[in-house]
Amino acid sequence: MMITKKALPRRTVLRGIGATLALPLLDGMVPAFAAIRNSAAHPVRRFGVVYVPNGMAMKHWTPETEGAAFEITRLLKPLEAYRDQMTVLTGLNGVPSNAGVHASAATRFLTGVTPERTESNLRAGVSVDQLIARELAKHTQLASLEIALDSRDVSGSCDVGFSCTYTNTISWRSETTPLLGENNPRAVFERLFGDAGSTDPAARLARIKKDQSILDSVTEKIDTLQQGLGPNDHLRVDEYLEAVRDIERRIQKAEEQSDRELPEVDQPAGIPATYEEHAKMMFDLQLLAYQTDLTRVSTYMMAREISGRTYPEIGVPDSHHPTSHHRDDPTLYEKIAKINTFHLTLFAYFLEKARATPDGDGTLLDHMMMLYGAGMSDSNRHDNKGLPLVLIGGGSGQLRPGGRHVKTADKTPVTNLHLTILDKMGVPVDTMSDSTGKLDLLSVG
Repeated sequence: MMITKKALPRRTVLRGIGATLALPLLDGMVPAFAAIRNSAAHPVRRFGVVYVPNGMAMKHWTPETEGAAFEITRLLKPLEAYRDQMTVLTGLNGVPSNAGVHASAATRFLTGVTPERTESNLRAGVSVDQLIARELAKHTQLASLEIALDSRDVSGSCDVGFSCTYTNTISWRSETTPLLGENNPRAVFERLFGDAGSTDPAARLARIKKDQSILDSVTEKIDTLQQGLGPNDHLRVDEYLEAVRDIERRIQKAEEQSDRELPEVDQPAGIPATYEEHAKMMFDLQLLAYQTDLTRVSTYMMAREISGRTYPEIGVPDSHHPTSHHRDDPTLYEKIAKINTFHLTLFAYFLEKARATPDGDGTLLDHMMMLYGAGMSDSNRHDNKGLPLVLIGGGSGQLRPGGRHVKTADKTPVTNLHLTILDKMGVPVDTMSDSTGKLDLLSVG
Protein backbone atom coordinates (compact mmCIF):
# COMPACT_ATOMS: atom_id res chain seq x y z
CA MET A 1 0.00 0.00 0.00
CA MET A 2 1.06 3.56 -0.68
CA ILE A 3 1.07 4.61 2.98
CA THR A 4 3.32 1.72 3.97
CA LYS A 5 5.77 2.31 1.16
CA LYS A 6 6.21 5.91 2.25
CA ALA A 7 6.89 4.67 5.79
CA LEU A 8 4.51 6.99 7.61
CA PRO A 9 4.86 6.39 11.36
CA ARG A 10 1.37 4.93 11.81
CA ARG A 11 2.18 3.19 15.08
CA THR A 12 3.38 6.48 16.51
CA VAL A 13 0.34 8.35 15.26
CA LEU A 14 -2.18 5.86 16.62
CA ARG A 15 -0.74 5.57 20.11
CA GLY A 16 -2.95 6.71 22.94
CA ILE A 17 -3.06 10.00 24.76
CA GLY A 18 -2.53 10.48 28.48
CA ALA A 19 -0.71 8.87 31.34
CA THR A 20 0.69 5.42 31.96
CA LEU A 21 -1.83 3.88 34.34
CA ALA A 22 -2.63 0.33 35.27
CA LEU A 23 -4.12 -3.02 36.09
CA PRO A 24 -5.48 -4.91 37.89
CA LEU A 25 -8.59 -2.75 38.16
CA LEU A 26 -9.23 -1.79 41.76
CA ASP A 27 -12.76 -2.13 43.13
CA GLY A 28 -14.39 1.15 44.11
CA MET A 29 -12.25 3.38 41.86
CA VAL A 30 -14.75 6.03 40.85
CA PRO A 31 -13.25 9.23 39.51
CA ALA A 32 -15.21 12.21 40.74
CA PHE A 33 -15.79 13.53 37.23
CA ALA A 34 -17.65 10.36 36.22
CA ALA A 35 -19.98 10.51 39.21
CA ILE A 36 -20.72 14.18 38.64
CA ARG A 37 -21.31 13.87 34.90
CA ASN A 38 -23.63 10.87 35.18
CA SER A 39 -26.78 11.99 36.96
CA ALA A 40 -30.40 10.93 36.84
CA ALA A 41 -31.20 14.00 34.75
CA HIS A 42 -28.38 13.33 32.27
CA PRO A 43 -27.52 9.62 32.35
CA VAL A 44 -24.50 8.41 30.41
CA ARG A 45 -25.41 5.71 27.89
CA ARG A 46 -22.85 3.01 27.18
CA PHE A 47 -23.00 0.17 24.66
CA GLY A 48 -20.91 -2.97 24.49
CA VAL A 49 -20.83 -6.21 22.52
CA VAL A 50 -19.29 -9.53 23.54
CA TYR A 51 -19.03 -11.98 20.65
CA VAL A 52 -18.37 -15.73 20.75
CA PRO A 53 -17.57 -17.78 17.63
CA ASN A 54 -18.49 -21.14 16.12
CA GLY A 55 -22.11 -21.16 17.23
CA MET A 56 -23.76 -22.40 20.41
CA ALA A 57 -25.03 -25.62 22.00
CA MET A 58 -28.57 -24.44 21.35
CA LYS A 59 -30.33 -27.29 23.21
CA HIS A 60 -28.72 -25.95 26.39
CA TRP A 61 -29.31 -22.27 25.54
CA THR A 62 -32.95 -21.76 24.60
CA PRO A 63 -35.54 -21.49 27.39
CA GLU A 64 -38.79 -23.38 26.75
CA THR A 65 -40.93 -20.79 28.53
CA GLU A 66 -41.45 -17.25 27.24
CA GLY A 67 -41.93 -14.13 29.32
CA ALA A 68 -40.77 -13.32 32.84
CA ALA A 69 -41.21 -16.87 34.15
CA PHE A 70 -38.63 -18.41 31.82
CA GLU A 71 -36.31 -21.01 33.27
CA ILE A 72 -32.57 -20.44 33.46
CA THR A 73 -31.05 -22.99 31.11
CA ARG A 74 -27.69 -24.67 31.58
CA LEU A 75 -25.75 -22.19 29.45
CA LEU A 76 -27.50 -19.17 30.94
CA LYS A 77 -26.80 -20.33 34.50
CA PRO A 78 -23.70 -18.05 34.89
CA LEU A 79 -25.96 -15.06 34.19
CA GLU A 80 -28.68 -16.01 36.67
CA ALA A 81 -27.58 -13.37 39.18
CA TYR A 82 -28.40 -10.67 36.58
CA ARG A 83 -31.79 -12.07 35.62
CA ASP A 84 -33.61 -8.87 36.61
CA GLN A 85 -31.66 -6.95 33.94
CA MET A 86 -31.53 -9.67 31.29
CA THR A 87 -33.55 -10.13 28.12
CA VAL A 88 -33.00 -13.42 26.30
CA LEU A 89 -33.88 -13.09 22.62
CA THR A 90 -34.56 -16.09 20.41
CA GLY A 91 -35.88 -16.41 16.88
CA LEU A 92 -33.93 -13.56 15.28
CA ASN A 93 -32.26 -14.45 11.98
CA GLY A 94 -29.08 -13.24 10.34
CA VAL A 95 -28.98 -12.65 6.59
CA PRO A 96 -28.35 -15.93 4.75
CA SER A 97 -25.05 -16.70 3.05
CA ASN A 98 -24.19 -19.43 0.56
CA ALA A 99 -20.43 -19.16 1.02
CA GLY A 100 -17.98 -17.91 3.59
CA VAL A 101 -20.20 -19.04 6.44
CA HIS A 102 -17.78 -18.05 9.20
CA ALA A 103 -16.80 -14.78 7.51
CA SER A 104 -20.51 -14.04 7.15
CA ALA A 105 -21.31 -14.97 10.75
CA ALA A 106 -18.88 -12.41 12.15
CA THR A 107 -19.46 -9.70 9.56
CA ARG A 108 -23.25 -9.71 9.54
CA PHE A 109 -23.50 -9.88 13.34
CA LEU A 110 -23.50 -6.09 13.76
CA THR A 111 -23.79 -4.93 10.14
CA GLY A 112 -26.62 -7.05 8.76
CA VAL A 113 -24.51 -7.42 5.61
CA THR A 114 -22.77 -10.48 4.22
CA PRO A 115 -19.18 -9.78 3.18
CA GLU A 116 -18.09 -9.48 -0.41
CA ARG A 117 -16.07 -12.51 -1.49
CA THR A 118 -12.60 -11.08 -1.85
CA GLU A 119 -9.15 -11.39 -0.34
CA SER A 120 -8.13 -7.78 -0.90
CA ASN A 121 -10.82 -5.15 -1.61
CA LEU A 122 -12.97 -5.64 1.47
CA ARG A 123 -16.62 -4.63 1.52
CA ALA A 124 -19.28 -5.09 4.18
CA GLY A 125 -21.37 -2.46 6.00
CA VAL A 126 -21.23 0.00 8.89
CA SER A 127 -21.73 -1.85 12.18
CA VAL A 128 -24.14 -0.90 14.95
CA ASP A 129 -21.37 -0.06 17.38
CA GLN A 130 -19.84 2.42 14.95
CA LEU A 131 -23.16 4.11 14.22
CA ILE A 132 -23.46 4.66 17.97
CA ALA A 133 -19.80 5.69 18.27
CA ARG A 134 -20.28 8.44 15.69
CA GLU A 135 -22.80 10.08 18.00
CA LEU A 136 -21.20 9.41 21.40
CA ALA A 137 -17.64 10.25 20.30
CA LYS A 138 -18.30 13.92 20.89
CA HIS A 139 -18.28 13.20 24.63
CA THR A 140 -15.16 11.04 24.91
CA GLN A 141 -11.51 10.89 23.92
CA LEU A 142 -11.93 7.52 22.19
CA ALA A 143 -14.85 6.90 19.86
CA SER A 144 -14.81 3.14 20.47
CA LEU A 145 -12.65 0.34 21.78
CA GLU A 146 -12.12 -2.96 19.95
CA ILE A 147 -10.80 -5.90 21.98
CA ALA A 148 -9.97 -9.48 20.99
CA LEU A 149 -8.37 -12.51 22.61
CA ASP A 150 -7.07 -14.36 19.54
CA SER A 151 -4.23 -13.09 17.41
CA ARG A 152 -5.06 -11.82 13.95
CA ASP A 153 -4.71 -14.73 11.55
CA VAL A 154 -3.88 -13.52 8.08
CA SER A 155 -3.78 -16.89 6.31
CA GLY A 156 -4.79 -20.49 6.80
CA SER A 157 -7.87 -20.89 9.00
CA CYS A 158 -10.25 -18.68 7.02
CA ASP A 159 -13.09 -19.26 4.56
CA VAL A 160 -11.83 -20.03 1.06
CA GLY A 161 -11.83 -16.92 -1.12
CA PHE A 162 -12.55 -14.56 1.80
CA SER A 163 -10.06 -12.31 3.50
CA CYS A 164 -9.17 -13.43 7.02
CA THR A 165 -10.05 -9.90 8.13
CA TYR A 166 -13.73 -10.86 7.93
CA THR A 167 -13.33 -13.51 10.63
CA ASN A 168 -11.07 -11.29 12.75
CA THR A 169 -13.57 -8.51 13.46
CA ILE A 170 -17.23 -7.67 14.01
CA SER A 171 -16.73 -3.89 13.88
CA TRP A 172 -16.78 -1.79 10.67
CA ARG A 173 -16.32 1.98 10.56
CA SER A 174 -17.39 2.10 6.93
CA GLU A 175 -18.20 -0.39 4.19
CA THR A 176 -14.49 -0.75 3.45
CA THR A 177 -12.90 -0.05 6.85
CA PRO A 178 -12.84 -2.90 9.37
CA LEU A 179 -11.69 -2.18 12.93
CA LEU A 180 -9.58 -5.11 14.11
CA GLY A 181 -9.57 -5.96 17.80
CA GLU A 182 -6.35 -5.68 19.80
CA ASN A 183 -5.42 -8.79 21.80
CA ASN A 184 -2.44 -7.43 23.74
CA PRO A 185 -3.54 -5.82 27.04
CA ARG A 186 -0.49 -3.55 27.01
CA ALA A 187 -1.43 -2.18 23.59
CA VAL A 188 -5.06 -1.70 24.66
CA PHE A 189 -3.83 0.18 27.71
CA GLU A 190 -1.66 2.48 25.58
CA ARG A 191 -4.61 3.11 23.27
CA LEU A 192 -6.63 4.22 26.26
CA PHE A 193 -4.05 6.09 28.33
CA GLY A 194 -0.91 6.54 26.23
CA ASP A 195 2.69 6.28 27.43
CA ALA A 196 3.44 9.57 29.19
CA GLY A 197 4.70 7.60 32.18
CA SER A 198 2.97 9.73 34.80
CA THR A 199 -0.49 10.63 36.04
CA ASP A 200 0.72 14.17 36.69
CA PRO A 201 -1.44 16.65 34.70
CA ALA A 202 1.67 18.49 33.46
CA ALA A 203 3.14 15.27 32.05
CA ARG A 204 -0.14 14.41 30.35
CA LEU A 205 -0.40 17.85 28.79
CA ALA A 206 3.21 17.64 27.54
CA ARG A 207 2.39 14.33 25.84
CA ILE A 208 -0.73 15.79 24.30
CA LYS A 209 1.25 18.66 22.77
CA LYS A 210 3.83 16.21 21.43
CA ASP A 211 1.10 14.10 19.83
CA GLN A 212 -0.35 17.20 18.17
CA SER A 213 3.08 18.05 16.76
CA ILE A 214 3.41 14.54 15.29
CA LEU A 215 -0.03 14.76 13.69
CA ASP A 216 0.77 18.12 12.11
CA SER A 217 3.85 16.56 10.54
CA VAL A 218 1.94 13.51 9.26
CA THR A 219 -0.80 15.68 7.75
CA GLU A 220 1.78 17.70 5.83
CA LYS A 221 3.34 14.50 4.44
CA ILE A 222 -0.05 13.15 3.35
CA ASP A 223 -0.85 16.41 1.53
CA THR A 224 2.34 15.90 -0.50
CA LEU A 225 1.71 12.20 -1.15
CA GLN A 226 -1.81 12.77 -2.50
CA GLN A 227 -0.49 14.40 -5.67
CA GLY A 228 -0.80 12.06 -8.63
CA LEU A 229 -2.56 9.20 -6.83
CA GLY A 230 -5.10 6.97 -8.54
CA PRO A 231 -8.75 6.64 -7.39
CA ASN A 232 -8.16 3.57 -5.21
CA ASP A 233 -5.20 5.18 -3.46
CA HIS A 234 -7.19 8.36 -2.92
CA LEU A 235 -9.87 6.27 -1.19
CA ARG A 236 -7.27 4.64 1.06
CA VAL A 237 -5.75 8.02 1.90
CA ASP A 238 -9.17 9.47 2.67
CA GLU A 239 -9.83 6.58 5.08
CA TYR A 240 -6.43 7.17 6.68
CA LEU A 241 -7.14 10.87 7.04
CA GLU A 242 -10.42 10.03 8.72
CA ALA A 243 -8.43 8.13 11.35
CA VAL A 244 -6.07 11.10 11.70
CA ARG A 245 -9.00 13.48 12.17
CA ASP A 246 -10.36 11.16 14.86
CA ILE A 247 -7.03 11.35 16.69
CA GLU A 248 -6.99 15.13 16.35
CA ARG A 249 -10.45 15.15 17.95
CA ARG A 250 -9.13 12.96 20.75
CA ILE A 251 -6.23 15.33 21.34
CA GLN A 252 -8.59 18.28 21.55
CA LYS A 253 -10.81 16.38 23.98
CA ALA A 254 -7.75 15.33 26.01
CA GLU A 255 -6.66 18.96 26.34
CA GLU A 256 -10.10 19.86 27.65
CA GLN A 257 -9.96 17.00 30.16
CA SER A 258 -6.24 17.08 31.03
CA ASP A 259 -6.89 18.05 34.65
CA ARG A 260 -9.06 15.02 35.36
CA GLU A 261 -7.92 12.79 38.18
CA LEU A 262 -7.41 9.21 36.98
CA PRO A 263 -7.06 6.05 39.08
CA GLU A 264 -3.51 4.78 39.42
CA VAL A 265 -2.85 1.16 38.44
CA ASP A 266 0.07 -0.61 36.76
CA GLN A 267 0.29 -1.01 33.00
CA PRO A 268 -0.03 -4.66 31.88
CA ALA A 269 3.23 -6.31 30.84
CA GLY A 270 1.66 -8.26 27.98
CA ILE A 271 -0.58 -11.25 27.28
CA PRO A 272 -1.16 -13.44 30.38
CA ALA A 273 -0.27 -17.11 30.35
CA THR A 274 -3.81 -18.51 30.55
CA TYR A 275 -6.96 -17.79 28.57
CA GLU A 276 -8.94 -17.04 31.74
CA GLU A 277 -6.39 -14.51 33.00
CA HIS A 278 -6.23 -12.93 29.55
CA ALA A 279 -10.01 -12.68 29.25
CA LYS A 280 -10.42 -11.18 32.72
CA MET A 281 -7.66 -8.63 32.17
CA MET A 282 -9.33 -7.50 28.94
CA PHE A 283 -12.68 -7.24 30.73
CA ASP A 284 -10.95 -5.13 33.39
CA LEU A 285 -9.66 -2.81 30.66
CA GLN A 286 -13.09 -2.62 29.06
CA LEU A 287 -14.62 -1.70 32.40
CA LEU A 288 -11.89 0.83 33.14
CA ALA A 289 -12.52 2.50 29.78
CA TYR A 290 -16.20 2.90 30.68
CA GLN A 291 -15.50 3.93 34.25
CA THR A 292 -13.10 6.71 33.29
CA ASP A 293 -15.43 7.80 30.46
CA LEU A 294 -12.67 7.44 27.87
CA THR A 295 -15.16 5.67 25.62
CA ARG A 296 -18.81 4.64 25.76
CA VAL A 297 -18.71 2.01 23.00
CA SER A 298 -16.77 -1.25 22.86
CA THR A 299 -16.67 -4.64 21.14
CA TYR A 300 -15.00 -7.74 22.53
CA MET A 301 -14.33 -10.94 20.54
CA MET A 302 -13.72 -13.80 22.97
CA ALA A 303 -12.34 -15.74 20.02
CA ARG A 304 -12.31 -15.35 16.25
CA GLU A 305 -14.48 -17.37 13.90
CA ILE A 306 -12.89 -20.74 12.96
CA SER A 307 -10.92 -20.46 16.17
CA GLY A 308 -8.90 -23.59 16.87
CA ARG A 309 -8.23 -22.62 20.47
CA THR A 310 -8.21 -25.45 23.01
CA TYR A 311 -9.53 -25.24 26.57
CA PRO A 312 -7.65 -27.85 28.64
CA GLU A 313 -8.37 -25.86 31.82
CA ILE A 314 -12.03 -26.93 31.60
CA GLY A 315 -11.35 -30.45 30.37
CA VAL A 316 -11.65 -29.68 26.65
CA PRO A 317 -8.21 -30.14 25.05
CA ASP A 318 -9.88 -30.42 21.64
CA SER A 319 -9.74 -27.67 19.02
CA HIS A 320 -12.86 -25.50 19.21
CA HIS A 321 -13.81 -25.27 15.53
CA PRO A 322 -13.57 -28.98 14.62
CA THR A 323 -15.41 -29.84 17.83
CA SER A 324 -18.20 -27.41 16.94
CA HIS A 325 -19.04 -29.71 14.01
CA HIS A 326 -20.43 -32.11 16.60
CA ARG A 327 -22.62 -34.17 14.23
CA ASP A 328 -24.98 -34.56 17.22
CA ASP A 329 -22.40 -36.77 18.87
CA PRO A 330 -23.13 -36.52 22.64
CA THR A 331 -19.44 -36.41 23.59
CA LEU A 332 -18.62 -33.56 21.19
CA TYR A 333 -21.83 -31.72 22.06
CA GLU A 334 -20.93 -31.84 25.74
CA LYS A 335 -17.52 -30.31 24.97
CA ILE A 336 -19.12 -27.44 23.03
CA ALA A 337 -21.51 -26.84 25.93
CA LYS A 338 -18.54 -26.64 28.30
CA ILE A 339 -16.79 -24.07 26.08
CA ASN A 340 -19.98 -21.99 25.81
CA THR A 341 -20.46 -22.09 29.58
CA PHE A 342 -16.84 -21.08 30.19
CA HIS A 343 -17.24 -18.01 27.97
CA LEU A 344 -20.45 -17.02 29.78
CA THR A 345 -18.78 -17.46 33.17
CA LEU A 346 -16.07 -15.01 32.13
CA PHE A 347 -18.70 -12.57 30.89
CA ALA A 348 -20.39 -12.85 34.29
CA TYR A 349 -17.09 -11.77 35.86
CA PHE A 350 -17.36 -8.50 33.92
CA LEU A 351 -21.01 -8.04 34.85
CA GLU A 352 -20.26 -8.47 38.54
CA LYS A 353 -17.51 -5.83 38.34
CA ALA A 354 -19.91 -3.49 36.55
CA ARG A 355 -22.66 -4.05 39.12
CA ALA A 356 -20.22 -3.40 41.97
CA THR A 357 -18.98 -0.11 40.49
CA PRO A 358 -20.99 2.97 41.57
CA ASP A 359 -21.89 5.33 38.74
CA GLY A 360 -24.00 8.43 39.27
CA ASP A 361 -27.31 7.42 40.84
CA GLY A 362 -26.70 3.72 40.22
CA THR A 363 -24.00 1.39 38.93
CA LEU A 364 -22.12 0.96 35.69
CA LEU A 365 -24.36 -2.01 34.88
CA ASP A 366 -27.41 0.25 35.29
CA HIS A 367 -25.95 2.63 32.73
CA MET A 368 -24.90 0.23 30.00
CA MET A 369 -26.46 -2.01 27.40
CA MET A 370 -24.44 -5.16 26.72
CA LEU A 371 -25.22 -7.50 23.81
CA TYR A 372 -23.81 -11.04 24.10
CA GLY A 373 -24.13 -13.64 21.39
CA ALA A 374 -22.90 -15.52 18.35
CA GLY A 375 -23.19 -15.04 14.61
CA MET A 376 -24.60 -18.51 14.07
CA SER A 377 -26.78 -20.78 16.16
CA ASP A 378 -26.14 -24.49 15.51
CA SER A 379 -22.52 -24.58 14.38
CA ASN A 380 -22.84 -28.07 12.94
CA ARG A 381 -25.22 -26.68 10.31
CA HIS A 382 -23.71 -23.17 10.16
CA ASP A 383 -27.26 -22.02 10.88
CA ASN A 384 -28.09 -18.32 10.57
CA LYS A 385 -31.58 -18.79 12.06
CA GLY A 386 -32.55 -18.24 15.69
CA LEU A 387 -29.30 -16.61 16.79
CA PRO A 388 -28.39 -16.96 20.49
CA LEU A 389 -28.61 -13.44 21.91
CA VAL A 390 -28.94 -11.88 25.34
CA LEU A 391 -29.19 -8.20 26.22
CA ILE A 392 -28.07 -7.25 29.73
CA GLY A 393 -27.99 -3.98 31.64
CA GLY A 394 -30.24 -1.14 32.64
CA GLY A 395 -29.61 0.86 29.48
CA SER A 396 -29.72 4.08 31.52
CA GLY A 397 -33.45 3.62 31.97
CA GLN A 398 -34.13 2.77 28.33
CA LEU A 399 -34.85 -0.93 28.85
CA ARG A 400 -37.90 -2.46 30.47
CA PRO A 401 -36.95 -3.73 33.93
CA GLY A 402 -37.29 -7.39 34.81
CA GLY A 403 -35.85 -10.47 33.13
CA ARG A 404 -37.69 -11.95 30.18
CA HIS A 405 -37.35 -14.47 27.41
CA VAL A 406 -38.63 -12.96 24.18
CA LYS A 407 -39.27 -15.22 21.22
CA THR A 408 -39.84 -13.21 18.07
CA ALA A 409 -42.08 -14.05 15.15
CA ASP A 410 -40.75 -16.41 12.50
CA LYS A 411 -38.29 -14.90 10.01
CA THR A 412 -37.73 -11.72 12.03
CA PRO A 413 -34.34 -10.26 10.99
CA VAL A 414 -31.78 -9.54 13.71
CA THR A 415 -31.41 -6.08 12.18
CA ASN A 416 -34.76 -5.24 13.81
CA LEU A 417 -32.95 -5.63 17.13
CA HIS A 418 -30.17 -3.40 15.80
CA LEU A 419 -32.70 -0.66 14.99
CA THR A 420 -34.13 -0.96 18.49
CA ILE A 421 -30.70 -0.74 20.14
CA LEU A 422 -29.82 2.30 18.03
CA ASP A 423 -33.08 3.97 19.05
CA LYS A 424 -32.47 3.29 22.75
CA MET A 425 -28.93 4.65 22.44
CA GLY A 426 -30.23 7.90 21.01
CA VAL A 427 -29.19 7.19 17.42
CA PRO A 428 -32.48 6.51 15.60
CA VAL A 429 -32.14 4.92 12.16
CA ASP A 430 -35.06 4.20 9.83
CA THR A 431 -33.73 1.06 8.18
CA MET A 432 -30.70 -1.22 8.18
CA SER A 433 -30.01 -3.91 5.62
CA ASP A 434 -32.95 -6.37 5.67
CA SER A 435 -34.74 -4.80 8.66
CA THR A 436 -38.53 -4.62 8.66
CA GLY A 437 -39.02 -2.36 11.69
CA LYS A 438 -38.07 -1.82 15.31
CA LEU A 439 -38.93 -4.36 17.97
CA ASP A 440 -41.37 -3.09 20.59
CA LEU A 441 -40.10 -5.64 23.07
CA LEU A 442 -37.50 -3.53 24.86
CA SER A 443 -39.56 -0.49 25.73
CA VAL A 444 -39.69 0.99 29.19
CA GLY A 445 -42.84 0.25 31.13
